[in-house]
Amino acid sequence: MDKLTAAIVFVDIAQSGSFTATADRLEMSRPMVTRYVEAMEKWLNARLLHRTTRKVTLTTTGERCLKEVEVWLEQANGLVALSDNSEELTGIARIATSMSFGFSQLVPALLNFMAMHPKVHVDIDLQDSVADLTEKQIDLAIRIASNPEPSLIGKPIAICESVLVASPAYLASRKDLSEPEELSMHNCLGYKNFQRHVWHLTNGTQQKSIDVECKLTANEATTLLHAALIGGGVAIQPTYLANQYIESGTLQPVLSEWKPADLTIYALYSSRKHQSPTVRALIDYLHEYFKDNPW
Repeated sequence: MDKLTAAIVFVDIAQSGSFTATADRLEMSRPMVTRYVEAMEKWLNARLLHRTTRKVTLTTTGERCLKEVEVWLEQANGLVALSDNSEELTGIARIATSMSFGFSQLVPALLNFMAMHPKVHVDIDLQDSVADLTEKQIDLAIRIASNPEPSLIGKPIAICESVLVASPAYLASRKDLSEPEELSMHNCLGYKNFQRHVWHLTNGTQQKSIDVECKLTANEATTLLHAALIGGGVAIQPTYLANQYIESGTLQPVLSEWKPADLTIYALYSSRKHQSPTVRALIDYLHEYFKDNPW
């Protein structure tokens, strides 16, 4: 069997801890993954993996061999790159992002990138939590945060501004909002991953922290967006979602002089080591794309 493919399978299993996950990622059958592992162990004349019904772990020999095999694969990929004069990007990029940013902003950007590089494939994993990129086999995570995950390398690609919004129907049924303190008398829609039930707002040099009652909370921004659209109350929404509804009049800004803190949108990855040219190019592209295509 192909030793290079066997080495790729071995390294992938060492990262995923699962024959099934590796089979899915490498798009091969589980029996084929098993055969490649057996071929690798026969080639090195050593048992590389402990297999149980619950998990797969490296043996002591497997741990020693892993680093050498990774170096060998990197050298092999380098040789392929040297011999490829086309400079055409290929392969698959696996990206994790939130549902709200994914459908509203990232998908248009990715489709444009894929049109520029027809041999590139993209797989999107929608999630609002910061997952273990290695375990999930994710090349790149797009995350909105005040500080990126310290275990990951982050490149800022855009700024996320937010705005307070509500539907015209909701505002017509309630007393006008003129001061942040009045939010405590309104139905507020709470995003569980952002500031809990205290909303921090600024107006120039003024800062206020308002305790709000959130009878409806969610961990995903589009859910709260639709709750606001149908009159559920006041929501903090990123402008990349809210702008189109504000322009159409289906949402109205609330306390427009007061705004939540800006956050940074990061492209996060676990290591520069073994990062493909496609992923590197995609990170640079996203930075330029969002600079040229503000929402």
